[in-house]
Amino acid sequence: MATKKQEVLSEERTPMEEAAPQTEMNPELEEMDRKEMHDAIAAESPPPQTEREMTETVENSADLNAKADDEGALSQTETEEPKKARGRKKTAEKPSESDTEAHSDHKDVGDGVEETPKPRKRRASARSKPVVSIDERPTVETEADKAKNDLLDLLESQKTGRILTGTIQGVERPADNPSRSLAVIYHGEFKVMIPAEEAVEPPADYRGRLPEDVLHYMLTKRLGAEVDYIVKGIDPKSGLAVASRLEAMKSKRKAYYLGTDRDGNNLLYSGVCAEARIVSAIRAGIFVDLFGLEIYIPLRELSYQRWMDAAAYFQPGQRILVKVLEVDRSDRNQIKATASVKQAGENPYEKALRRYSVGNRYVGTVSMVDTNGVFVALDGGIDCLCSYPKRGRPPRGSRVTVRILGINNDSNRIWGAITHIAAAR
Repeated sequence: MATKKQEVLSEERTPMEEAAPQTEMNPELEEMDRKEMHDAIAAESPPPQTEREMTETVENSADLNAKADDEGALSQTETEEPKKARGRKKTAEKPSESDTEAHSDHKDVGDGVEETPKPRKRRASARSKPVVSIDERPTVETEADKAKNDLLDLLESQKTGRILTGTIQGVERPADNPSRSLAVIYHGEFKVMIPAEEAVEPPADYRGRLPEDVLHYMLTKRLGAEVDYIVKGIDPKSGLAVASRLEAMKSKRKAYYLGTDRDGNNLLYSGVCAEARIVSAIRAGIFVDLFGLEIYIPLRELSYQRWMDAAAYFQPGQRILVKVLEVDRSDRNQIKATASVKQAGENPYEKALRRYSVGNRYVGTVSMVDTNGVFVALDGGIDCLCSYPKRGRPPRGSRVTVRILGINNDSNRIWGAITHIAAAR
């Protein structure tokens, strides 16, 4: 009786233990009826506990004897099905699996101990999960999408000459070559470096200074400026790229100064107003990038008021409106132009002079002091020229009271006398 029970158990145990690894290895290929069959068998006798199964068999010998014939037929059917599954397993096996692994599986089956397979669902976590967007196309990019798009921008600029725009974030000098200066622009996670000789146009006269020192000074004055560039080389592994600003400026000059519209007219000409980007601001004026052409605008063309320092009102990175005064296209390789900031807007004197009348007193702020006298900025953006007061000339920025002595509407001039100087706070 015990021998027959052990034979029945061995027949039941073998197909279950052989089919279990196949089920875990390929869960998607398992049929529904076979899965239900294995679940029913697993509920009756769990495969991993062989000794416990033997004990339960001895205690329930009466029930097993009654079902011996049915279970014998069931075990025969199960023995044939795993054989088919085993054939499928061999076809689905990877070429890298060796006979040693198959040997170890049979050995574990004989000992009644199963090796826990590694979960395969972890591979799905490495894939990027789709983003559910509000519109038809997602407007919010993931970090991986941003990095990919940044790399594609740089590659497109390198291959097709596409002009990219960025802000100069820093100026570096390599440790192995301190005489060389590099402008640093960050395009996403990529660091774009522009050599000084490819970032600024060298002056005609270095005034006895070393060229590398002059270029380094000009580059530092352009910190924070918005510039165009074309990528010349890229290393995706290190995240570095090399670019040229002068080549991008040349491409823009060709398009805007030499290009024409449908009617054959130039895009930029004398009298037109255009948007410019400030690249450098000094005391005497500003340098602007007007579609690939760096133009110097002196202090007198920045405002109708008298200013002492242009850097106090402008800084690199700003965009301003300018009026093109003159364009010289006689030499296609050396295009020249002049522009003005104050002429792009309305002259404030035409309206502001109507606010004031001769003989009355008004308050203002001292804007400039020179050999001609004291200029007081009044409300409306105009300056009143006053003579030096007897108490001494007031410092720039102090509040004063002015009595208007005369107004000339034809020349847009107003002059007066300082009658009171506010005490310094």
